[in-house]
Amino acid sequence: MKQTVSAVVVLLLSGCGASLPPGPADSGQTLTEARQGFTTRLVSSGENFGPADVPPEGSGFELIHYKSPVGQLAAYVSSDPGDGATHPAIVWITGGDNNSIGDVWTPNERDNDQAASPFQRAGIVMMYPSQRGGNDNPGQREGFLGEADDILAATDHLASLPYVDPDRIYLGGHSTGGTMVMLVGALSDRYRAVFALGPVASAGHYGGDYIYCDPNNEKEILLRSPYYWLQGVKSPMYVFEGASRGNWDSIELMAEKNSNPQVQFFKVSGHDHFSLIAPLTEKLAAQIVQGQVDVTQQTVQGL
Repeated sequence: MKQTVSAVVVLLLSGCGASLPPGPADSGQTLTEARQGFTTRLVSSGENFGPADVPPEGSGFELIHYKSPVGQLAAYVSSDPGDGATHPAIVWITGGDNNSIGDVWTPNERDNDQAASPFQRAGIVMMYPSQRGGNDNPGQREGFLGEADDILAATDHLASLPYVDPDRIYLGGHSTGGTMVMLVGALSDRYRAVFALGPVASAGHYGGDYIYCDPNNEKEILLRSPYYWLQGVKSPMYVFEGASRGNWDSIELMAEKNSNPQVQFFKVSGHDHFSLIAPLTEKLAAQIVQGQVDVTQQTVQGL
């Protein structure tokens, strides 16, 4: 997938096992409250990938544009199945530089299916939103901050489609996308459930990549780090990582800190950061289609 880059090596070199300093959420402040009145100071802009490609005919996807706080942004959305029914849907955020979107329709190897294609195969409507500053979009990349507002706006667009059940919309993402969806889940309870695969506790754990503010500014990093906002999550949120070659050391910091029963963490044996995606999303897709998402340790055993 274009511009989808592994964050694992960066993370493993960044000393993520160290404890993190206390933050404002420890005194009861929510992420929504902490963001109010804050203006980020951006010091870099990232790579320009150009316009989003038009999906080929027969791919099952269409290129659309949705209205966000910074203007019209590109997204891929599943085509209308034409059966007159409304379907469950998921907003999926890929890894790497997820501000831009690329090819999500060409089949990937099972050990690295970053498009999470089992959801589409199960008949779930999928939306892959680009975000500010990506592709040829307006706005500037912020890295885990204003992008949350874009994803919420994309969700509004998805909910308006006549073939989508607005009460059965899920949110998911992998790697940097997993980190992003945790932050969105701390801002909104509109999703039936949130699935975060291979995120990190702190945006600082990416070693300066994927953030466009001053990495030494503590307030900037706090607002981009899920670790500090777990208590504000109100919808079921499930966090997963493979037991080998992944971000578990960082995730474990969140698991040890967490006291919110809405947020659950799963270390999955027999898989790494990438091989986990396909078998796990197959299980999750089946639960969504059945109308009951209930992830337990038994769900992830034997994947």
